[in-house]
Amino acid sequence: MLTHTALLSRISTPTRQLAAPGPSAAQLQAILHTAVHVPDHGRRVPFRLLRIAGAARAALADAAEARQRVLDPQAGPAVIEKLRTRFTVPPLTIAVIAKLGPDEKIPASERFSSAACVCFQLLLAAQAEGFGAQWLTGWLAYDRPFLEHTLGLHADEQLLGTLAIGTATVAVPERERPDVAALLTDWQP
Repeated sequence: MLTHTALLSRISTPTRQLAAPGPSAAQLQAILHTAVHVPDHGRRVPFRLLRIAGAARAALADAAEARQRVLDPQAGPAVIEKLRTRFTVPPLTIAVIAKLGPDEKIPASERFSSAACVCFQLLLAAQAEGFGAQWLTGWLAYDRPFLEHTLGLHADEQLLGTLAIGTATVAVPERERPDVAALLTDWQP
């Protein structure tokens, strides 16, 4: 069973600090199996996953760079390098895509939320398997030409982000977390 210790130790490992090896085929199946155990009102399975591994990593980095240069011809070397390493450094990236087409019973916002839970479960499951991971969005998650022409998303789909997964090369320190007492108020009738 997932313990409070495991939940409290969840932390993002920066993509540049992820290296090979990535998950084996069996570990990846375990991670994905865990990831799909999310709340899914109406059992719609309103998400799908794309694996970016092997040679696809450099190909996606090339496509992202080309689109970045169209969007911002003045993008400097640091911007391009950061964008490329998002895909070339980690041995595995999983893109999580929400399927938000028409549905008479379940609002798109609830289906989006279910897909977002998949992202979080991927982070937890990767860490449980001994890997570091980071959930990233950025302009890529919102640029329709990139999403549709490069990643093959349909018009009724949205990228929730990419999850970089690999072996952490450094121990990531815990960061300051919000004061839960300050976040909680009692509703009064």
